[in-house]
Amino acid sequence: MVEGLGGRVALVTGAGRGIGAAVVDALVAAGCVVVGLDVDPGAGGADRVRRVDVGDRDAVEAAVAEVEAGTGPIDILVNVAGVLRTGSVVDITPEDWAQVLRTNLDGVFHTSQAVARRMVRRERGAIVTIGSNSVGVPRMGLAAYSASKAAAMTFTRCLGLELAGSGVRCNIVSPGSTDTPMQRSMWDDEERGAAELVAGRPERFWNGVPLGRIATPADVADAVLFLVSDQARHITMQNIYVDGGASLCA
Repeated sequence: MVEGLGGRVALVTGAGRGIGAAVVDALVAAGCVVVGLDVDPGAGGADRVRRVDVGDRDAVEAAVAEVEAGTGPIDILVNVAGVLRTGSVVDITPEDWAQVLRTNLDGVFHTSQAVARRMVRRERGAIVTIGSNSVGVPRMGLAAYSASKAAAMTFTRCLGLELAGSGVRCNIVSPGSTDTPMQRSMWDDEERGAAELVAGRPERFWNGVPLGRIATPADVADAVLFLVSDQARHITMQNIYVDGGASLCA
């Protein structure tokens, strides 16, 4: 059981599906009042998820102001929104590169800045950014995605250092292979996709998963829940890998 989350207001980006939707469910179960943002609310439902593109700075600022005025002061921000564009460095288009950074990096900056300005005045709050274990282990075909996640991770750590004096904590959760629509979009074979990831793909220099399974979105949400709770009150600027050991502590 996590402590101290009852009644707290949480804002979750990328809340329409996958890890974001699991984070919303976990926070609601812990007693939080949750508002989600997503460019496509999807299965998240209109009652929980508002249509907002985190790459649009003005839209983010308006959404944060609306939540603060209508729901209450934001105590928790979880940056989950992300897009994936695969391709080798020599082949990826400038448009795909820009789209990945716009969502995965600029989006984290926009939401974090808008929320942090308010948290600092109240001298409390917790921010978690969803990273990736590809930051520590290079992945073929994922240069844009990995670069965006590496930048977002470093940004979040710098933010944590700047906000520490105000009592605001900032951490990162870095999943490995997780059973989400984004992950499944990379599978050549729907039936064998997870098994191949667990076993590893030597031809792509891809380690297997020592724990013998890929993560569920709920596994990642549990780590987020801990980091935003009072049980993690003395933890900031840290990165927790949730990848079943696939990164081999790289």
